Amino acid sequence: MGFLNSDRLIVGYDLGNEYCQISYAVSEDGEAQTLSQVAGAEVFNIPAALYKRKGTNQWLWGREALRADSEEGVLVENLLSMALGREPVVIDGESFDPVALLALFFKRSLGLLSQISQKLTALMITCATLERGILDMLSRMVECAQLKADRIAIQSYEESFYSYMLRQPKEFWASDSILFDYRRGGVQAMRMECNRRTTPIVAFVEERRFDFPEDALPGWGKDSTRGEEDVRAALTCEKQQELDAAFLRIAEEVCGEGGAGSVFLIGDGVARDWMKESLRFLCKGRRVFQGNNLFSKGACCGMQERILPGEAGMAHVFLGKDKLKANIGMRLLRQGEESYYALLDAGENWYEAEHVMELYIQEGNELALTITPLAESVAAGRSRLVRIALEGLPGNVSRLWARFFLKEEKRLSVEVKDLGFGGFRASSGRVWKEEIELD
Repeated sequence: MGFLNSDRLIVGYDLGNEYCQISYAVSEDGEAQTLSQVAGAEVFNIPAALYKRKGTNQWLWGREALRADSEEGVLVENLLSMALGREPVVIDGESFDPVALLALFFKRSLGLLSQISQKLTALMITCATLERGILDMLSRMVECAQLKADRIAIQSYEESFYSYMLRQPKEFWASDSILFDYRRGGVQAMRMECNRRTTPIVAFVEERRFDFPEDALPGWGKDSTRGEEDVRAALTCEKQQELDAAFLRIAEEVCGEGGAGSVFLIGDGVARDWMKESLRFLCKGRRVFQGNNLFSKGACCGMQERILPGEAGMAHVFLGKDKLKANIGMRLLRQGEESYYALLDAGENWYEAEHVMELYIQEGNELALTITPLAESVAAGRSRLVRIALEGLPGNVSRLWARFFLKEEKRLSVEVKDLGFGGFRASSGRVWKEEIELD
C-alpha cells in the first residue's frame, strides 16, 4: 500500500503555448488517465488562453475564453511565451505580470481536478525544453499559484516519453521506440534507445526536428472542438497525398534500417485519413499507436516513479539532455576505512542535483573528487580525479561545510567554507569556490 488513497491524486501537467493537458492517477501504481473537456469524447487539449471582461476583474479561461465576445473583453493567448518574455502585458488599460497571468490559467485549469478529487498530492509539469530561464519562470509560476501539494517537479518532453515507456509491457523494451509529434512548428521525432551492456541499463533519447506543412493542424477559434474535423474536410485529395509523401520521407529517415519495435504518433496534426503510405511503412514489423496525450500521461508516470519506482525504473537510468551524465563522489575515511562517498548520481536532473555536507580534513588542504561519466562516450566508465585546492586553510585539522551543485548542465559548482575546529580553532571565515567542467 502506498501513501495515496482515493482522495489524493498524482498529476501530470503538459504545459504548451497553445494548450495544456492534464493526466492523473489515484495511486503510485495506478493507470494514468487524461481529463477530457467533453464528456464521452477524447477532447484533451485545454486552450491556454484567458479573457478579461472590460472594466471588471472577471476572467474567463480555456474554451470559455476563446468563445467570449471580443467586443466585451480582451482575449489573451500565448501565455507561456509571454511569461518567458517577462515584459509586462497591458490588458484593458492595466499592466499585468505575464507570469501571474500564466499562474492564473495554471491554477484555474487544475481546478478541473475537483471533479475527480479534492486533494492534489503530487504534480509533475512537463514542457518541450527546460533551459534555465524556463525553469526559473516555472518556479515563479508555481509559487504565484500557491499550490498546496506535497511534491512538485518539472521534466522535459523527452523524459516524459521515457517515463511513459517505463509503464508499458516488457516487450516494448526489447527494441527501440520512436515517437513522432506533429504540431505547429513541424514534426519532432524522438528515438529512445537502450545500452543493455551497462548496469543499470542506460536509456537515452535522440531528438530531431523537421519542417513540415501546417495544413493538417486544427485551428483555435470559437469552436475549437471542431477544429480537427474542419481541417480534415478542407484537405483535398492532392494535399493529403503531399502530406503523406512528405511524412513518409521523414519516417524512412528516422526509422532507418530498422531496430524499432514500436512507434507512437501524437500531436494535433496526426490523422490517419491522410497517413496512408506512411502508415503502411510504419506498420511493417512495428506496433503503431496513435493518440494525443502521451506527454501528460508520461509526466504523471514520471511522478509515480519518483514516489515508488517500478521494476523497469530500477533497472534503467535515463540520461537525457537535462540529466547529469556522470557520477560524482569522493574517497572518505569512515570508521577507519576508506570508502567511496557518493555526492551526485548520474541520471539526476542537473537543475535539481545538489549535495550539502560537513566533513573533516586532516593534514592537507585539498578535496579530491572522483568524476565518472556514464554517457555514451569514449570516456564512459573512466574515472578522473579532480583536486580542489583550499589555499590558506589554517591548522592541521579543519571542519568544512561543502556544497556541490550545477548552475549549468555540464558545469559543477563547488562551495567550501571553513568552520574552524571546535574550541581549538575558530572559523577563519574563508570561502573557496570552484567550477569544474564535466565534459
